[in-house]
Amino acid sequence: MRPITVSGFIVVVLLWAVAAAAVAEPPAGWLREWPRTDFSQSAVDFGEILSGGPPKDGIPAIDAPRFEAASETTGAPTPNEPVMSIEIAGDARAYPLSVLMWHEIVNDTVAGQPVAVTYCPLCNSGIVFRRVVAGEPTTFGTTGKLRNSDLVMYDRATESWWQQFEGRAILGARMGDALETIPSRLESFAEFRARHPAGKVLVPPGRMRDYGRNPYVGYDSLPVPFLFGGDYDGPGSPLMRVVAVEGRQEAWSLDLLRAAGRLEVDDLVLTWKPGQASALDAPRIADGRDVGTVTVERVEPGGGREDVVYHVPFAFAFRAFNPGAPIHHAP
Repeated sequence: MRPITVSGFIVVVLLWAVAAAAVAEPPAGWLREWPRTDFSQSAVDFGEILSGGPPKDGIPAIDAPRFEAASETTGAPTPNEPVMSIEIAGDARAYPLSVLMWHEIVNDTVAGQPVAVTYCPLCNSGIVFRRVVAGEPTTFGTTGKLRNSDLVMYDRATESWWQQFEGRAILGARMGDALETIPSRLESFAEFRARHPAGKVLVPPGRMRDYGRNPYVGYDSLPVPFLFGGDYDGPGSPLMRVVAVEGRQEAWSLDLLRAAGRLEVDDLVLTWKPGQASALDAPRIADGRDVGTVTVERVEPGGGREDVVYHVPFAFAFRAFNPGAPIHHAP
């Protein structure tokens, strides 16, 4: 989305709240811009979907990602910079938020598996999906739209619209379908390189953007989220980070986990350690305050551990998509 400035922030929020009034029919502009999308099938009110500013593909997904050896990378990303990382059948890859910030989607193939690595800065939600719809691989792009301040994607096979936070088609021919998720980590580049010395790191696609700059300076310290017309009724700040685990209707605040260092919940082990910069704090990502790295693993019957699907979104986004779900928070 467009860079955030504090000036005029409250006015913009109020205007967007008004724009989110119930709408039964899609705007005429949508019909012109999206002639292949079946707007007769929608799981949400059209008024809940707002423009983030850019048009369709105005935030360009990366469709031909390039990588270099993580062990040979110099300069950027710096050791403390955040990366989303995945590992499939020994193929380990890191996707710096300094790149994802400007593209939000990377369509990749890892160990023969078609994947979409997605990141929404306004929700701090980083999720990896298997980019297969109705049994066929496809790619995803950005609609330029938001719902609950979260990225709305589209698949290029049917141009149905998908909610990134849920991995669910909310509008179009594939309405109601869900994407398969793939475990990933949001960790510092140093941690990724230590775990996967033979891993690869995504490099920026040319000089399209000022990679490494944060266009949302101070966003995660604001009192209320941007482009969000809902109410936050949970504990703490709407923009505090929480740990959301797939399949669990609850979350844990980062403050709680930071204080504990480790939490055991049923067969899950949640841990926190310092060393990762916030991507949404300082003008340069590498200078962001230390928010640390979260890992969530499931303890297997034999005592081994496996990564589970989780992410570290903002509290307001978690509650918007999980109404009433508890957030465990330090007093």
